[in-house]
Amino acid sequence: MQEMSSVGGLSKARLSRMRGIMAGHVESGHLPGLVALVSRNGEVHVDVIGKMAIGGAPMRRDSIFRIASMTKPVTAAAAMVLVEECKLRLDDPVDPWLPELADRNVLRVIDAAIDDTVPASRAITLRDLLTFRLGLGMIAVFPDRYPIQKAIAEAGFAPGPVFPSFAPDELMRRYGTLPLIYQPGERWLYNAGAEILSVLIARAAGMTFGKFLHERIFAPLGMKDTGFSVPAEKLDRFVTAYRRDHATGELKVFDDPATGKYAKPPLFENGSAGLASTADDFNAFAQMMLNGGRLGSERILSRPSVELMTTDQLTSEQKQGSELFFDNNKGWGMGLSVCNRRDDLHTVPGRFGWEGGHGTSWYSDPKENLTGILLTQRLMDSPQPPAVMADFWTSAYQAIDD
Repeated sequence: MQEMSSVGGLSKARLSRMRGIMAGHVESGHLPGLVALVSRNGEVHVDVIGKMAIGGAPMRRDSIFRIASMTKPVTAAAAMVLVEECKLRLDDPVDPWLPELADRNVLRVIDAAIDDTVPASRAITLRDLLTFRLGLGMIAVFPDRYPIQKAIAEAGFAPGPVFPSFAPDELMRRYGTLPLIYQPGERWLYNAGAEILSVLIARAAGMTFGKFLHERIFAPLGMKDTGFSVPAEKLDRFVTAYRRDHATGELKVFDDPATGKYAKPPLFENGSAGLASTADDFNAFAQMMLNGGRLGSERILSRPSVELMTTDQLTSEQKQGSELFFDNNKGWGMGLSVCNRRDDLHTVPGRFGWEGGHGTSWYSDPKENLTGILLTQRLMDSPQPPAVMADFWTSAYQAIDD
């Protein structure tokens, strides 16, 4: 009997090619190790390469990684759970839950002094938070040149790999001291919407954000290693995070498993970037989304909710100023990126997901019934994905065998 040359519509020979390419990135010293998962038509292929730390133990399939902004889609899904229960409504003002954001003032122009404002034309809604159109967030201009950028940094929200660590009420108090940069609904700005969502969800649900995620998403999906901290008994599976020293080019420890930010529960359960997870755990979430809200017998969301989340919600005008996030082939749904133009192997219209700045990437593709998850422990050097991510996605799509 002839051995099958493909499984689940993926070529075995071409998956072997992918492993060789991924191993090359590790062997070059670009990063200590990685876990790469590709799933198609229910068949899962995983490559485990390198070490969990430089000179450390071998990487494992169940190694735990800081997934950073891959947290955002999980937070958006949690918000949609409350929408489906009619505890929140997409177009209601969030003022009852987030009074710190009520009666906002808005900068007259982006380069104005922070007290040169006009009243907001309307209240901020849940839809604004989910689509990052609330008027708060990262201004993609480097180095800083506007007074509002200085004010954002002084409030503790400067862009970068170090995330806010204020208690939720203090986080909202600080956001409440800032004017909106744009009118609600006017422009897309990265990040702040997901941070604020995690406070809104906790207040609306009457429990901590982490507990809500555990009860409504993680436990039903069997995501046993996903959370905002890593308990002592799992530290032997938790990778060390590295960043490149720009002066020497060498990798330096950014976050140590035993002494770093994940060694104890955080002051703020950050819905923008705070989760740690494994490839198989996150694949459970990804497959739930790809299956229209269901995994096995567990339904987390309805199919219409997933379709809404994975539909581009932005106009070209709303993307202005943040083009580096969209590459002329993507938009934004609710908590995640949505591909809308094919100009590469992997940019299939309808494909959705997001990257994490600590070196992770996830996308699911309904047309190809394909999911890819790449977990590394090297922080990204720029908003543009590193070569290992580009090669992973090229390798995943070149392996399609039908």
